[in-house]
Amino acid sequence: MKNTILTALFLLITTFAFGQETKYQLSSHILDITKGQPAANVKIGLSKQEKSGKWIAVDEKQTDKNGRITDFLKEEKGVNHQGIYKLTYYTAPYFQALGQESFYPFIEVIFELKDNNHYHVPITLSAYGYSTYRGN
Repeated sequence: MKNTILTALFLLITTFAFGQETKYQLSSHILDITKGQPAANVKIGLSKQEKSGKWIAVDEKQTDKNGRITDFLKEEKGVNHQGIYKLTYYTAPYFQALGQESFYPFIEVIFELKDNNHYHVPITLSAYGYSTYRGN
């Protein structure tokens, strides 16, 4: 009887713990190709374009020590995130902290979410250039 109760308790706890995993539809990553390392503590702003063309701020976060933000656009039942978005990478403070001059004070990447799939929008960065692509 004791083993049955322990087994049931274990199943209940693991079901609750894993059933509550939060998922997000959008993530980003910055790799500083000059250093060959992630760019930590870079502010990234997320905006969505309204039908009128006006941009509305949605969220703003800092990259972690791995240069990542993994939690933009929380997936919730009944919420549709489709639309045109802009990620703004505020790069000037990052380069100033490194004691480097840079050409781009910020970088804007505009893209469209057309479905409910996960989207990853990374950039590779240097003081005088950047590149972006749709990752996974």
